[in-house]
Amino acid sequence: MRLKLLALGLALVIAAPAAVTAAQAEDGIYIPLMSYRTGPYSGAGIAIFNGMHDYLNMLNARDGGVGGVRLIVEECETGYDTKKGVECYDATKGKHPVVSTPYSTGITLQLIPKASVDKIPVLSMAYGLSASADGNDFPWVFNPPATYWDGASAFIRHIADVEGGFAKLKGKTIGLVHLDAPYGKEPIPLLQALAKDYGFTLKLYPVPGAQMQNQTSLWLDVRRDRPDWIFMQGWGAMNPTALKEAIKVSFPMDHFIGNWWAGGEDDVRPAGPEAKGYSALGFSGVGQNYPAIHDILKYVVDKGNTQTPKEKVGEVLYNRGVMNAVLIVEAIRGAQRLTGKKQVTGEDVRRGLETLNITEARWKELGLPDFAAPIHLSCADHNGHNGIYLARWDGTKWSKASGWIEPIKDKVLPLIDSAANSYVSANAGWPKRSEACDKSS
Repeated sequence: MRLKLLALGLALVIAAPAAVTAAQAEDGIYIPLMSYRTGPYSGAGIAIFNGMHDYLNMLNARDGGVGGVRLIVEECETGYDTKKGVECYDATKGKHPVVSTPYSTGITLQLIPKASVDKIPVLSMAYGLSASADGNDFPWVFNPPATYWDGASAFIRHIADVEGGFAKLKGKTIGLVHLDAPYGKEPIPLLQALAKDYGFTLKLYPVPGAQMQNQTSLWLDVRRDRPDWIFMQGWGAMNPTALKEAIKVSFPMDHFIGNWWAGGEDDVRPAGPEAKGYSALGFSGVGQNYPAIHDILKYVVDKGNTQTPKEKVGEVLYNRGVMNAVLIVEAIRGAQRLTGKKQVTGEDVRRGLETLNITEARWKELGLPDFAAPIHLSCADHNGHNGIYLARWDGTKWSKASGWIEPIKDKVLPLIDSAANSYVSANAGWPKRSEACDKSS
C-alpha cells in the first residue's frame, strides 16, 4: 500500500501489513481489507476500496471512530489471487481483526473453514458461497444483502414479467456469460434448477480469466445460438469487452442483463453510446446526493485525505464500498451494544452481525435515505435475501429502472438448505454451532 494517512489527528491508518503492530491494533478496532489495486480487476477494486476507506476515514474524522474507539484500517494487496489472499489473511489474523472481507469468492471459499477456528467472522457482501447464507451450518460467515442465487432468480423473475409470466419461459433459450472461476460459476446450480422447473434451455458461455479481453469466438457462439436473453456474471475487464462484442454481433442490449458486479460506470463507458439499454442488478444507491456522502466530501475528500478523484465519489462501485463499510460499522455498533464493551473482538462482532437490523429509518439516520433495502439478519439467516432493483444505462449514467424485485425464495431457500447440508456432509468434523439456532429466528 502506497499511501499512509495521519492527518489532522485522524485515527485511520492505511499501511503495509508490517506497519501496524499488534499493540497499535489493541488501541483501536482493527479492520483489514484484502484489496486489489493491481491486476485485471483493479479498476473495480480501486473504486470499492476507496469507498470503504473514505467512509471509515470519515467516521474517524467526524465521530472519533465508533463508540469512541478509533478504526484502524490496513490494506493487503491480493491482486484478486486466492493464494495471495490467504497469505494476507494469515499475515493479519494475529492483529485481532474483528472481521474479514475477502472480496473474492475464491478467497472466501478458503477462509470459510478458518473462520470458526480463528474466531474471525467472514463478511462477503453479496458474493462468496451462496449456501453460507444458512447460519446454522455457517455460523461465522455472512453474505448480505442477497446471494448470487437470489440475483439469478431475480433476473429470471424480471424476464418472466417482460415475457408475460413464468409459463412463457418454456421454450426460451437463456445464456449465462460468466467468468470461468468460482465467482462466475456460482449461479449455475440455481439457473439449472430453474431451467428444469420452467422449461427453458440454459446455455453456458464461460470466459477464462486469460481471455477476458479476447471474447470474439464466444460471441460468435452466441450469434449462432441466438439466446433470447443473456445474464452476465462478469467482473473487471471482462465486462466492457463482453458489451463491445455483444454490440458487434447485434445482440439486443435490452435483453442483456448483468449481475451487480457487472453494472459499474467503467463497465459500460468503453462500449460507447451503443451500450444504451444494457441493464444490471443493483442493491445500493448511486450518486453523491446523500448526507453521508456529503460528509465524506467534507471531512475526507476536500481535505485531500483520499485516493478518490472527487468526480468518482458516488459512482456505483464506490458506493458499494461505502455500503460494505456501513455493514461492518453497524455490526461493530451492535457488538458494543450487546457486550457493553467499546473495544470489541471478532466473536463480539459475529454477534453484532447476527443481530444486524438496518431498517428504513436507520438508513436515514446514517445519512443514507433510500440507499438500500432494509437488512435484517438472524441466527439462522445470514443473508436476508433482500430485494434487488434493475438499473439501466442511458448512455451517460445509470438510473433506476424498476422497483425492488424479490428473489424467487421458494426456489432459492430449499437449494441453499440442500447445498449447506451437502457442504457439511462433505467436510468431516465440520464445527457445529456452540449454541442452538432456531430456524424461525
